Amino acid sequence: MSAVGTRLSGRLRVGYALGGVATGSFGTVPGLLLLPYLTDRLGVGALLAGLVVFVPKALDVVLNPVTGRLSDRLAVRRGRRPFLLAGGLGLAVGFVLLFSGPVAPPGPATAWVVVAFALCAVAYSTFQVPYVSLPAELTDDPRERTVLLTWRVAVLAVAILASGASAPLVRDAVGGTAGYRAMAVVVGTLILLGSLGAWLGTRGAAVRTVPAPAGGLLRQLRLALGVRDFAPLLVTFVLQALAIGAMLAAVDYLARTVLGRPAAASVLFACFVGPALLVTPVWQRLADRTGKLGGYRAASVVLGLAALGLLGAGRVPLAAVYGLTALAGVGYAGCQLFPLAMLPDTAAGDSARTGESRVGLLTGVWTAGETLGLALGPAVLALLLGAGGYVSSRGADLPQPASAATAVVLGFSLVPALLVALSLVTLRGYGRPARRDHPDLTLLT
Repeated sequence: MSAVGTRLSGRLRVGYALGGVATGSFGTVPGLLLLPYLTDRLGVGALLAGLVVFVPKALDVVLNPVTGRLSDRLAVRRGRRPFLLAGGLGLAVGFVLLFSGPVAPPGPATAWVVVAFALCAVAYSTFQVPYVSLPAELTDDPRERTVLLTWRVAVLAVAILASGASAPLVRDAVGGTAGYRAMAVVVGTLILLGSLGAWLGTRGAAVRTVPAPAGGLLRQLRLALGVRDFAPLLVTFVLQALAIGAMLAAVDYLARTVLGRPAAASVLFACFVGPALLVTPVWQRLADRTGKLGGYRAASVVLGLAALGLLGAGRVPLAAVYGLTALAGVGYAGCQLFPLAMLPDTAAGDSARTGESRVGLLTGVWTAGETLGLALGPAVLALLLGAGGYVSSRGADLPQPASAATAVVLGFSLVPALLVALSLVTLRGYGRPARRDHPDLTLLT
């Protein structure tokens, strides 16, 4: 394909952003409802349920770098778009299968979830890694990448809001096992539409054709982790993904167990995700003034302080819980935009320095870390629920001990706040090394 220009067309911006419908829907709904499906529909104990949620997603930690390396090799000849189509179709089908298995006996029902979730993980890796790699190849201008990622984060927020808020509503409206299956069809359709939109919307786009480096995967992984600024940015993002994964997994439990209002789950979720629709352009303008790094720090502080304030959930007025959740959502929007915009800048700077493209491999490692964090979030909550004596059931609304309610609040507030505080420490390692060798990286900060 031809060399990349600096400005992208509106059609390409929208087309690329539509992929956020697929990633947002799949990245949100399993973290929101799969753990309750296991504990409150299949009757799986909290600790085992946490393991079931974590292990298949952990597969991506191994798979994503392999997918990234493979997409780097094929990108010069065929581009990355074929991955979008194959992965998106597989993910839509896999998600429907995830909630379509037997509910008894417990052994086969649990095994079905494990296998279906593993298939989803493979398909998600096939779609997500090439998809996240594209911004580094679509334009040479770091600010244009920020604009492109702003579009993506806005669509991502809509997708997360639509899927995350509607999924519990569909489940509860239909009721029982059929409710989970109806929800899976609705969300699977969103995934299908989003992946097809990205595949069609990026058709004909010019990309930079930089050859993939020679050498084996392990050698390239070592080189990838040595790319300037990549490791601290990755660790920061993983810690925050873990925090967000724990918060999302706790939403349904918080509404039922702590607030005593099952319908509040959708409101809490909307409060957390909805602000991104309004504040993402504000974060972008802040980046123009203070740099992406400064904006990222500010967003992280907002997210961490709001999460800490939610420690009073269940003892403060419901309006205060909603307000603090919305404030956390303001920080969450920035914590999505800035690292996603900084990653392609870092990858492009490495390509400019070495003359080789490791963007797919870097993205594979990045998405592996993100997947690990989002998978560990529900697992951490499951550990807290197990320690708090949460009582699992097969559809019955059983009373829970006070210790279980405390565990839910900690998973929704204090644990995420501590993780975000730790991420601010790791972020201090970003942006310092030798900008003289990378003139374009000065634009990052």
